[in-house]
Amino acid sequence: MFVSETKFIVRYAETDQMGIVHHSNYPVWFEAGRTDFIKKMGMPYSRIEESGSMLPLIELKCNYKGYSKYEDEITVKTRIKEMTPLKLRFYYEVYRNNEPELITSGETLHVWTTTDLKPVNIKKHAPEIYQLVENAT
Repeated sequence: MFVSETKFIVRYAETDQMGIVHHSNYPVWFEAGRTDFIKKMGMPYSRIEESGSMLPLIELKCNYKGYSKYEDEITVKTRIKEMTPLKLRFYYEVYRNNEPELITSGETLHVWTTTDLKPVNIKKHAPEIYQLVENAT
C-alpha cells in the first residue's frame, strides 16, 4: 500500500484568536495531501482532467484529536482506503513536529465523473488511470 507524506509549516493566517489552527484548515490540508498523493502515484490531477475525467468530492469526515499552532511542521499522510471503478476513498492522518501522536484523521469520498459531472466507470472510461490507482492500493 502506497502512503504519501506531505509536509508544510503552519501559517499565521491558518490560526484563530487562540493561536491554534482553525478546524476549517484541515480539509484544505487533506486536499494538499491528496493532490500530492495523486502526483506521486504517477499522474498529476491536471492530466486526469485533461483525459476527460474528474474526481469530485461527495463526502468529508474529520476527527480532531489534538491541535497544532503557528510554525508547527505538519505532516499529512495520505493513502487510498477503498477503491471501486466508480468511487475512491482517501484516508488522512495529520501529525505535528514529527511527534508520534495523531492530531487529526479524516476521510474523503470521491466519485469518478466525466468533465460534465456525469458518473462514470473509470475502469472502462480511462483504464490507464484505473491501473495507476489500483497499483497504489
